[in-house]
Amino acid sequence: REREREQGDRQRDQSSLYLGCDQGQNDTEPIILEGKCLVVCDSTPSSEPAGNALGMSVRSGSGRVAFSASRQTNHEPTDMSNRTMIIYFDNILVNVGTHFDQESSVFLAPRRGVYSFNFHVVKAYNRQTIQVSLMVNGWPMISAFAGDQDVTREAATNAGLVIMEKGDKAYLRLERGNLMGGWKYSTFSGFLVFPL
Repeated sequence: REREREQGDRQRDQSSLYLGCDQGQNDTEPIILEGKCLVVCDSTPSSEPAGNALGMSVRSGSGRVAFSASRQTNHEPTDMSNRTMIIYFDNILVNVGTHFDQESSVFLAPRRGVYSFNFHVVKAYNRQTIQVSLMVNGWPMISAFAGDQDVTREAATNAGLVIMEKGDKAYLRLERGNLMGGWKYSTFSGFLVFPL
């Protein structure tokens, strides 16, 4: 009888791990158990054998990656003795996962995946055309221009999706012209859309 009672207690303990995954549970609301995993109920489980079991997907809690930064000080890339012409963003708005390095203004991809980037770089009181490029490992992926000579403020703006490998670096480079002003008008943002 003692042995039967112990087996019954073990079965109840194991089955309690799966409680909360009923129809009343919000599909996006996680159930957090003690340990190093985040367990999320999935009302529409996939047929993938690894990663989903009993309608539950298990994933690392540190999988979120996003950053957004702005320019707060009025400096040119050349003012920083920067021969690479990387545009610096000295005010971090969001840095989930801490993969954007404020000092170098370079994003380091933590895993292979599809990443979304967008930028908005302002030139002010400047008759020169500016060209800004999103660089990945030294190669321009997308570019934008601002060149109207009759406008006192104009922005080079663009956005795109990029496949990156773990360890790839993304940053903005001033290809042409110079930046006058910053004052939180210029921003650079990115996030992991999904891993591959």
